[in-house]
Amino acid sequence: MSISNIVKSIQDIMRKDAGVDGDAQRIGQMAWLLFLKIFDAQEEELEMMDDNYESPIPEALLWRNWASNREGITGDGMLDFINGKLFPGIKNLHATPTSNARGFVAKEAFSDAFNYMKNGTLLRQVVNKVDEIDFNSSSERHTFGDIYETILKDLQSSGNSGEFYTPRAVTRFMVDVINPKLGEKVMDPACGTGGFLACTMDHIKESGSVNTPEDNQILQKQIYGVEKKQLPHLLCTTNMLLHGIEVPSQILHDNTLARPLRDWGPRDRVKVVVANPPFGGMEEDGIELNFPAATRTRETADLFLQLIVHILEANGRAAIVLPDGTLFGEGVKTKIKEKLLDECNLHTIVRLPNSVFAPYTSIKTNILFFEKGSPTQETWYYEQQLATGVKAYNKTKPMKLAEFDSCKQWWGGEQRKDRVENEQAWKVSIEEIKSSNYNLDVKNPHQIDIDHGDPDELLADYQNLQGKIANTLDQLKAELEKALTEAQQ
Repeated sequence: MSISNIVKSIQDIMRKDAGVDGDAQRIGQMAWLLFLKIFDAQEEELEMMDDNYESPIPEALLWRNWASNREGITGDGMLDFINGKLFPGIKNLHATPTSNARGFVAKEAFSDAFNYMKNGTLLRQVVNKVDEIDFNSSSERHTFGDIYETILKDLQSSGNSGEFYTPRAVTRFMVDVINPKLGEKVMDPACGTGGFLACTMDHIKESGSVNTPEDNQILQKQIYGVEKKQLPHLLCTTNMLLHGIEVPSQILHDNTLARPLRDWGPRDRVKVVVANPPFGGMEEDGIELNFPAATRTRETADLFLQLIVHILEANGRAAIVLPDGTLFGEGVKTKIKEKLLDECNLHTIVRLPNSVFAPYTSIKTNILFFEKGSPTQETWYYEQQLATGVKAYNKTKPMKLAEFDSCKQWWGGEQRKDRVENEQAWKVSIEEIKSSNYNLDVKNPHQIDIDHGDPDELLADYQNLQGKIANTLDQLKAELEKALTEAQQ
């Protein structure tokens, strides 16, 4: 059975269980099971490489020792083991990032996890299905990466918290252009399920720079992420395990914004930030006090923009998704943008089509690319348009990476050389930006505005046309009546 069919079967079994209500709980249930299965697959690899390796969690709690026997515990016995031994055993591990790092990862992943299923027999069926996936097989692990992404998409709700799944094409484009290299500390301060971090790892591996076990260790230690919510954090940790990180203890379950900005010192600086921070949402009361008085706000996107500018090291670079509201907003937003342009070179803004994040939001979004260390002199804009023949993107027909090819060709490499203005690209000087009170919502000057005419004239023309239509219908009706009368005579 294919992995996609296995995942579908798991979801179908869960729908029969009275304790699981809705997609979020189904995915939450699947998440901790997949975590344990993938974790154990890694354990087996580590044991093969080191004869003296000791498991960071009790042997009885390893997947192979309670889940892999298809005829093993089931029914009430399964529920008693899961609720009475497995969860308490992992949640209460004596583990820290220094004393038992992998154990700490498991403990953190289970900190707020929950077994929703109430039917032990159905739970055994789910466990058997998960056990069919061989995570020691590189081909199945790779295939599951695609399936994992569809699971993450299913998690998306109406977007009322301002959090949206970032389409793979957008993630890949941002990482390709920002080009993180082996050894550069990369961070996503609102990492969600880890899409940017996983893509970063793939990008560095594909660059051909990871050739030795030492290179691999460098790669594993350069990836950092923070996620506020439990389920995305668990999914991100699992995603990192899936991508070969043995100890994803640098994926923290925390709110990055809860730490006062002044507490981020030189040791916390990072070389690269790639992120799609939540936007359209508000932080809880008191979070804004962690930021300077002049730029305090509760709007999440504005706080993250300040944080990212602050944590970048000299010559560090960032690519972040932000809504139009940040570009044209005034007040505190103006002061934040002024700080951004003073401390960083905001060299490029890529304007994305409306429906890139459909169906989760119709808010217009942009990708801001900037480097810290020198003030902005000019900002280039590139308007990414809908693909030919496409009226709008949606969940089943998302944007494709190839659609960014023209932008990549225009980009000019790492030095951004030989850029030219065209129908999709234009530049604005810092003087123009300042004169507009730091309004970055600059429309494409090459797009001709269509003059739809004066509204009063249009209304008069419409009423005149309606009168002509009514007159024509009356004439047609009279002709039909005349023809019927003649036919009856």
